Amino acid sequence: MIYPTQLAPDFEAEAYHGGNKVTLRLNDFQNQWVLLFFYASDFTFV
Repeated sequence: MIYPTQLAPDFEAEAYHGGNKVTLRLNDFQNQWVLLFFYASDFTFV
């Protein structure tokens, strides 16, 4: 578990930006504020 005073571990994830699929790495945003927001079941068909 990560607590508010701890740094998040580095990771990479796929995302869509401007209609293109890109790979984002947390390390790409060093020295910037980052808000991580996701839907657990996004892009799934129910």
